[in-house]
Amino acid sequence: MSASIPFIYKLFFLYIEPVSALAGAYYAAFRPDDYLSDLSLPGGRLEPPSLTTQSKMVLLQLANLYLLFALNEHLVLSSTNSLKTWRRLLFGLLVADFGHLYSMAPLGADVFWRVGDWNAMVWGSVGFVYAGASMRMAFLAGLGLPVEITDETASVSRSKTE
Repeated sequence: MSASIPFIYKLFFLYIEPVSALAGAYYAAFRPDDYLSDLSLPGGRLEPPSLTTQSKMVLLQLANLYLLFALNEHLVLSSTNSLKTWRRLLFGLLVADFGHLYSMAPLGADVFWRVGDWNAMVWGSVGFVYAGASMRMAFLAGLGLPVEITDETASVSRSKTE
């Protein structure tokens, strides 16, 4: 089923979030010391660790996945108004949101709620993920979508009986 996707969803999923993912890719690939040292709760920045070859490889792989995330989200969603496609891609990204939040757990439970203590990297890794997950859940729940396109099964069954 095709639909007109509301502007707020297009703005966030086609532009704001992909640009944010590109920023993460940039830091993981080209500023790995900053990326790692800022990935903490305050008490100050951690001293950058000596990056092993394997650590550099992992950060480059992470940067590549952020790039994939940005490209998939923008290119796939901008190519269609199919609710089925939007829902499937956004559901996959919602699962990834929970995985991303889980990856922050080694900092302790405080990382998830001590908003006043977040630095820019934690805002990106927790706060912005909360925003993205919330937008995905809102879309998947049909918030802001016209009723006739959110209830696909009802409209399909109505068209079969007419």
